[in-house]
Amino acid sequence: MSSTVPPHAAPAESRVRARTRRAILTAAASLLARNRGATLAEIAEAADVGRTSLHRYFPDRESLINAVIKDSAGVMSRAIQEARLDDDDPVQTLRRLVATMFDVGDHLLFLFSDPGVRATFESLSEPGARTDAVARLIERGRTEGVFDSKVSNAWIESVFWALIYAGCDAVHKGRLQRHEALNSVLRALENGIRVNGAEEQSV
Repeated sequence: MSSTVPPHAAPAESRVRARTRRAILTAAASLLARNRGATLAEIAEAADVGRTSLHRYFPDRESLINAVIKDSAGVMSRAIQEARLDDDDPVQTLRRLVATMFDVGDHLLFLFSDPGVRATFESLSEPGARTDAVARLIERGRTEGVFDSKVSNAWIESVFWALIYAGCDAVHKGRLQRHEALNSVLRALENGIRVNGAEEQSV
């Protein structure tokens, strides 16, 4: 007598596997952002799965790290899209982008805290994919006379990412609460790149 698998069984199993994989990737990004030396056992515990289960998805540390890099790159890309950088005035859009980057702070810190991880991330990313939308926002702000035209787009973008990283890092290390770090980044950005802020601080 042959047995048949209920038609809903395979999709249900697939959803469970997807949730487990997502839990592992999310836990790995969060833990590795804080501790580069975190073991697979520690990552499995953080994901609330067994070590054996983790190895079914990722047989070794290298495969897990590469998967987290790809996943974090996707998370960052989607976050930038969701920030709708072509909507609203440049200042409001900038504020929304900063808040969105804080929402994915674990992934950002994971990608940029380690030179090797960052190099792999850059090699996997489409050229300019991460920065094109941000660069367009900066250019729009300069064109509309909102952002300081006396410094280059590249400089403003470098300052943006450096401040975002510093803010997320401060939260992760417990030096600032999220809202404090977010406000600090916004004040530093707006006072540094907005035309009024630049004029007030010029000597």
